[in-house]
Amino acid sequence: MATNRKYLLSQRPDGTPNRETFELVEEDVPEPGAGEALVRTLYLSVDPYMRGRMRDAESYAEPWDVGDPLQAAVVGEVVESNGAGFEVGQLVAGNLEWADYATASGSALQPVNPDHAPISTALGVLGMPGRTAYFGTREVAEPKAGDTFVVSGAAGAVGSVAGQIAKQSGARVVGFAGSDEKVEFLEDECGFDVGINYKDTDDYGAALDSAAPDGVDVYFDNVGGEITDAVFSKLNVDARVAVCGQIALYNEESVPMGPRKLGKLIESRAQVQGFLVSDFSPRFEQATRQLAKWVSTGELAYRETVTEGLENAPDAFLGLFEGENIGKQLVKVGERSE
Repeated sequence: MATNRKYLLSQRPDGTPNRETFELVEEDVPEPGAGEALVRTLYLSVDPYMRGRMRDAESYAEPWDVGDPLQAAVVGEVVESNGAGFEVGQLVAGNLEWADYATASGSALQPVNPDHAPISTALGVLGMPGRTAYFGTREVAEPKAGDTFVVSGAAGAVGSVAGQIAKQSGARVVGFAGSDEKVEFLEDECGFDVGINYKDTDDYGAALDSAAPDGVDVYFDNVGGEITDAVFSKLNVDARVAVCGQIALYNEESVPMGPRKLGKLIESRAQVQGFLVSDFSPRFEQATRQLAKWVSTGELAYRETVTEGLENAPDAFLGLFEGENIGKQLVKVGERSE
């Protein structure tokens, strides 16, 4: 019988996680119960929000206990179905374990059509990150023609799509990213007006004065920290801020005290709104259809950074906090059956 490799949360990290945070165990391949399918993992997603699930604290995502299997969005292939409503060989997506094989109820799985786009996109531009960008930009940030739209973490899976959707609305788009290669991706492939390499920038405020001389009308915040402090100081009257992520702070044991910028909201009368993509779950299919159309017509560019092998999944996750990925970070675990 084949064995199943699976990652557990070995210990709660203090500050930045490391390899000791993860424990790889081997066990028998699980058997699906009634109404379940056994799924062989092909692609596994790693995402910054998972850091919050490693804390023993309340959050929008339920924390893992030490010893729990880690979970992620997965694209896989059904290898056995016990009344789950899927056929053997069918491609599906769902929230499953970091493992070679996992079981799930049929109601927790969604079919993946390989004819629409590469199946990996179900975890990226056509999955949760793409939908986050879609709703966060269109429903929360609401850029319009003539606005200056600034996005942090711009070369990531969410930021790169958010900036392109804002560009479609007629906005001037400025993105913060962490390398010259990422800036090139934003400007040459995603159509951003200006990319700022924050790692080569000593003064974020001065960089914004150059890139956004008329101030900032819309800010899509994926990062927090010093970049957000700088952007807040440039907000125009009636600016909108969509708070999507705070990756600069996820590994802090306590939130560091930065400049207090809330006074700027009085002057600018800006609106600041945090959001979760799950707020829009009844409309996910709408977003996926539109995103798929844009991808198929070449109106929406995307990148994927793929790490090979389940054994390297922790390194892929840790690399998120070092900015190693361009676009969606994925782990390729297996190949489709012929």
